[in-house]
Parts: sequence; structure tokens; C-alpha cells
Amino acid sequence: MHRLLVPPERLLQDSPLLPKEAANHLRVLRPKCGEEIELFDGRGNWRRYLVDGDARNFALSASAPVESAPRPQWSLTLFACVTKGSRWDWTIEKATELGATRIVPVISERTIVRIGVDERSAKRERWMRIAEDAARQSDAKWLPEVCAPVAFAESLAMVRETTCFVGALATPEPPPIAAALNAQLQTLNSKLSLYIGPEGDFTPEELAELVEIATPVSFGSTVLRAETAAIFGLSVLKANLDVQSAF
Repeated sequence: MHRLLVPPERLLQDSPLLPKEAANHLRVLRPKCGEEIELFDGRGNWRRYLVDGDARNFALSASAPVESAPRPQWSLTLFACVTKGSRWDWTIEKATELGATRIVPVISERTIVRIGVDERSAKRERWMRIAEDAARQSDAKWLPEVCAPVAFAESLAMVRETTCFVGALATPEPPPIAAALNAQLQTLNSKLSLYIGPEGDFTPEELAELVEIATPVSFGSTVLRAETAAIFGLSVLKANLDVQSAF
């Protein structure tokens, strides 16, 4: 079923007019008359509609009431140092599919990508569109918050608000991420996070600051690219949290 993101108030309308971007997207999809589509607001609400007309001239009529999904029991923030080119876009896309509730792009000392202050707003808007597309395609009901890039030092205050696991090449070798999570399940707050460093890893000073407020973890016996580590770590956390939520 085709899904389109719309402002929340449109779901209250039985025959809504689509925003320009959503309307153009629906025209590209060329739905058939009588086909059912879903509109969602990224805030846990969605509603199904029937298409009347053709791809050029169409109207929508509600075929079901508004449905809602509660916020996830756990919030899951991804702190990740920005990687080069399409790798970062891919990270945002997959993090959204995996249910991250917040994505915080970080510029650390060894981060190769540098983003000027005057560029940050435009970058954030582009990344939000990537997250919106990923949510639309993956049947996600909630959109993640995509933050503007922050410096490493700025991110530390945000980390302190969460139970954070940091992928780190530390000595002694840290426990696997699943083991570290399970060891803390009884004391976790509802705000979890994962911190991933840049291609060149954290500086010793950055790592020292992080391990004071976060739990260092291992991602296995091989060295993963930064974007792979982000998705691996999120996958492990999400899978284990889903198991806990089931009981």
C-alpha cells in the first residue's frame, strides 16, 4: 500500500487536499481509481483513504477512522560522527527503518566531513527528507528527530541524559553490546543511546570523556566501518529491547 506523509490536521479531514510534495509523489505512483492508500503524520497516527479519479486529477475519501500507535516504550538515540557522502545518507535511512527515535550527527576531531555553521540548517532539512522517505517505505509510524550537527563537546550533555553504549577500541576489551545491555536491564532508564565514532576513531581524549559517562562495548571480532557499526549496534539494541517489551 502506498503511504504519504502529511501534517497531522489532514488526518482529521474525510476528503483532505494533499500538500504539494505528497500530491506530486502520488501522481508519480499513478494509483488506480478505487485504490486504497495510507496517510500518516509521523507522530503515531495514520488513516486509510480511497483514490477517486486518475493520476492527474484525483480526490481522496476516508475509508477508515484515524488509528494511532503509542510511542515506543524505549527511546533510542543514535549519536554518530558524520561519514562521507552517501554513507551518511544510508545511515539515516537504515537508522529510521530500525526505529531510532533521534539521530544526532556529531563532528568530532577526526571526523573527515566538516559542516559550517551556515550549512547546518540546510543539511538538517535534507536529512529529515531522507528519514521521511525511509519512514514512508518501512511502515514506520513515528519519525525520528533528526538534529542539526553538533560538535563532540556539545554532544556530551545530551549523552548524560541517556543510558549510552559507545563502540570503542578500549583496553581491556569491552563486553559485547548485547551482554552490556542485558547486564544493565534492571537499572536502565527509558532513554537509551548508541555512540559511534568517525572513520579514524575517537581521539584518546574524546574516548576518555565518553567512557566516564557511557559504557564501552564491542561489536565483535572484526573491525566494522563506522556506518556498519551504527546499524549493527542499533540492530542489536532494538532486537533485545523488543524481546523485553514482549514480556
